[in-house]
Amino acid sequence: MHTTPSATDRAYQYTKDAILTRRIAGGELVSEGAIADGVGVSRTPVREALLRLEAEGLVRLYPKRGALVVPVSQAEIDDVIETRRLVEGYTAERAAAAEPQERAALADRLGELLDRMRVEAEGDRRAFIVADRDFHRAIVAAAGNEIFATLYDTLRDRQLRMMEEGTRTVARMRANIDEHAEILAAVRSGDPDAARGAVRAHMDSAARLLGARR
Repeated sequence: MHTTPSATDRAYQYTKDAILTRRIAGGELVSEGAIADGVGVSRTPVREALLRLEAEGLVRLYPKRGALVVPVSQAEIDDVIETRRLVEGYTAERAAAAEPQERAALADRLGELLDRMRVEAEGDRRAFIVADRDFHRAIVAAAGNEIFATLYDTLRDRQLRMMEEGTRTVARMRANIDEHAEILAAVRSGDPDAARGAVRAHMDSAARLLGARR
């Protein structure tokens, strides 16, 4: 059964998407009225949506003025990469050590997502990012820890707005695909050490791209 999103949910998603895709830049002050007009709702659900975004660390609220989009800092870049290393390295190791039937099912799913990434690398960059994200999330979710899964989603949201448009080149996407193929091969073969190592190498690439210091 399809549930229609509430006015608050629509205001939240509209504003969050604008922040993550940098249509609203870091350091910019956005008013409740502008968001309300963009979504077609009253200001009350916008206010509730902004409170949720403030709790996520994406905006800082100023009464009667609006919401300031919190700029990306070097510390945030460092923290996101470091935390992704820990969460994804651990869950990839867990995935590679799973029972053969579970591991095979996960590998098949990862293979489908990798194929989608190969297709989208030559065309729809946004669809490529979604497939990339789904690939990693499938590994994290396989650990069966909802806290890890929720944390991963938050980390990827934060990383998305750190990415300069110019970094999403076809060459980088192809390199990304090769790195994902290494992770998949390690999971499929049941090699936990190789899985953690492949994730480490992949995160090293992300760290260089974003200018992370650790």
